Amino acid sequence: MKIKKRFGKNSIIDGVVTHIILIAVCFVFFFPVLWLIMASFSKGGSIYDFDGFFPGSFSFNGYSRLFTDTTMYDYPNWLKNTLFIAVCSSIIGTVLVILTAYTISRFQFRSKKMLMKTALILNMFPGFMGMTAVYLLMVNFGLINKLWGLILIYSAGAPMGYLVQKGYFDTISNSIYEAARIDGAGNMKVFTKITLPLSKPIIVYTALTQFAWPWSDFILPNLLLKNKDMWTVAVGLMHLDETQFTRFAAGAIFIAVPIVILYFALSRFLVTGVSAGAVKE
Repeated sequence: MKIKKRFGKNSIIDGVVTHIILIAVCFVFFFPVLWLIMASFSKGGSIYDFDGFFPGSFSFNGYSRLFTDTTMYDYPNWLKNTLFIAVCSSIIGTVLVILTAYTISRFQFRSKKMLMKTALILNMFPGFMGMTAVYLLMVNFGLINKLWGLILIYSAGAPMGYLVQKGYFDTISNSIYEAARIDGAGNMKVFTKITLPLSKPIIVYTALTQFAWPWSDFILPNLLLKNKDMWTVAVGLMHLDETQFTRFAAGAIFIAVPIVILYFALSRFLVTGVSAGAVKE
């Protein structure tokens, strides 16, 4: 009995300590978000109007000016550019990633392992190491200050991150493919009629990740987009001066809304089984 009581007390202490640590970690990550939300409702536009960490008075002026005062800072146009780049990059990038992952998962060809190792090694290098080469290529192709130049870069780099998708395709039962081939289905029919319907979760995951990258990226748009009317939201917000901090905070909060909406709208697909209702090995 004494041993059971001792273990019971230890479990309670461990649970309390664990929850305290988790609450502290959550607070550390949540506090900057809370501070930014509060700053977006600041009545004064400058960061120097704050009373300590938080604003002294609150107003919706930051959000209203964000969409109405577009003489110098055209946030609606930046938002339109960002949405166009993110949607196009998501569609093209998702198609390329899914095709790459499916090919490597289901087909055998020479130098397959070498290709996979090369892609893995290249992914270890930070993307900004190739910025000079990317810039020179864009200059030679005449794609500076072109939104399609950014879409091309995001889409072309997407297949390098195929490993998650390949791992998903590897889990689909081979007996499903064998049954389809016995019925006379070719490679294209197997892919479109068998694989894609069973792959909704990974397709949604890929589309979300391919959308989120250009949606929030700053380095590439800042490098390639020189005209103010071609800027994305990230570039435009970074060019706001310190007297426009309320507008910066409001713009940063608003840009997070589409990602949150997409996640909640598509989250049901993320938990769908890989082959619900199909034969599993």
